[in-house]
Amino acid sequence: MGAKRVEERLLCAFGLMREAPVRFESCEALPLGGVLFLLPFLLECGLLSYRNHYIERSSGYYNFDNLFILIAFLYLCRIKSFEQTKHYSPGEFGKLIGYDRIPEVKTLRKMVHEITTQNRTGEWMSALCESWIDEENPELYYIDGHVQVYHGYLANLGKKYVSRQRLCLPGVMEFWVNASDGSPYFFVTAEVNEKMGEMLVSEIIPELLKLHPVSAERMNRMEECPEEPVFTLVFDREAWSPSLFSLLWETYHIAIITYRKNVEDQWDESLFTDYQVVTSLGETKMKLHEQDFCHEKCSMREVRKLSSEGHQASIVTTNKILSTQSVASHMFARWAQENFFHYMRQEYALDKIIQYSIDKIDDDIQIVNREYNNITHQIKKAREKLSRRKAKLYGHEQKDLMQLTEKESKKWMKTRLELTEEIHLIEQQVESEVNKRKEIPYKIPLSQMPESIRYNRLNKESKTLQNVIKMICYRAETALARLLTPHYKRANQEIRALIKSIIHTPINMEVDRNQELLKITLFPLSNQRSNEAVCKICDTVNATNTRYPGTNLKLILKIATPRFLPGEEV
Repeated sequence: MGAKRVEERLLCAFGLMREAPVRFESCEALPLGGVLFLLPFLLECGLLSYRNHYIERSSGYYNFDNLFILIAFLYLCRIKSFEQTKHYSPGEFGKLIGYDRIPEVKTLRKMVHEITTQNRTGEWMSALCESWIDEENPELYYIDGHVQVYHGYLANLGKKYVSRQRLCLPGVMEFWVNASDGSPYFFVTAEVNEKMGEMLVSEIIPELLKLHPVSAERMNRMEECPEEPVFTLVFDREAWSPSLFSLLWETYHIAIITYRKNVEDQWDESLFTDYQVVTSLGETKMKLHEQDFCHEKCSMREVRKLSSEGHQASIVTTNKILSTQSVASHMFARWAQENFFHYMRQEYALDKIIQYSIDKIDDDIQIVNREYNNITHQIKKAREKLSRRKAKLYGHEQKDLMQLTEKESKKWMKTRLELTEEIHLIEQQVESEVNKRKEIPYKIPLSQMPESIRYNRLNKESKTLQNVIKMICYRAETALARLLTPHYKRANQEIRALIKSIIHTPINMEVDRNQELLKITLFPLSNQRSNEAVCKICDTVNATNTRYPGTNLKLILKIATPRFLPGEEV
């Protein structure tokens, strides 16, 4: 359907032409054409930098440039899987990439397979991350785990706790590293059931030390002030471990900010002072107080925030130079990363899988023993039952025997003996299970697991490729949002919705081959303030002189609305 360049398709099929050229034609009312407004930002964020890492196709009607641009356009248009392209006109969408139609689903999957068999996606992600970090030079990194829940039957995956569903479900654990505004840098995937603390030491810290630049100015500051860290990590209670915090500081000179776990004491509310704290929504007033905190030979600063209801949120840090309000600001900014996960799951189907293939895991890898976990679960249930029986016995013994009749007293005594005997039996059961657990190793090599339940894993390469392209799309959206924000009211609440409206708006496309121009005219949006905001950024985007990849056509973006703003003469 929609295939018009038949001769070129035949030549490519017989190997007489390496690839078909990109060729645009003038057209009107092209659906989803607003996605072309994101093309300069996609290129700026490194979408086509894959060329430095992958080998180009030897032959084929489409090349890898077409594939990467098309996949990015699909994600930006909220087409969340290749199968969903069946419900869109292939010819109309093909005009957006300069072809008669987009590839069929099987062709898309074949091309993705050609890419993933090169096993270069991790290398490409590292190069992208290095360029982003060099450009932004952050001093803080936000780290959080995300569970990609698996509902299939091919893979045998370990169970993870999914906080958003409050269930333990089979899935893949990914640990993401983001900027303070939520923009992603990179992620690492756990093999089986590694915790955040393990992944920090084995995967994340080495990668950050390799990618994080330390400028000469920064080096001089660190020499003058030994308490200044190389960088600071921000994460939640999952990685709470004072021994880990001490290791990070003493070995790598890396500071942390996190919530304190198991807080039992309360500070006097008269100690708290009002501070002006900068947040993503502007400045806000917080009641804060700071004290020194020592735990297991790890000296930290503890900052607490007092809420209007009297709750005290405890934050600890090994960063010795940040102000009290900065510690609170950075910790509470962690919600930007939570919002990133929510947005990516909802808009980009972050957990979608491209290829349903299975890989083996190294047999020598150490995994948590299932038998150990099963006994631990039984002990936990028995202790819960024991607590309930003791509570019931305590309530039973509080009755006043003097007010009971003789019959009621006998019944009381019989119930007391039954509860006491039951408690004794449960205590013996708990002791027996605990002794049994001592004889079982906590971790075993994967090879010792029974073959029928032995863990394997989903193909990492295709999922990594998909996530990298989604990261680029998110960063492209963010770059456009920053450009629009000064010209749009309520930008904090509506700027992403405006970008989504731009993407889904039709365009007119005009090709001027004499002047080598590709003119894109966006249809008017739903309200005047949106039209004005887009109108004001068109000149800035056009000044980048972006040319569509594979052609000499320069993109000229505009919106089909009068260029008269309030206060100007008509």
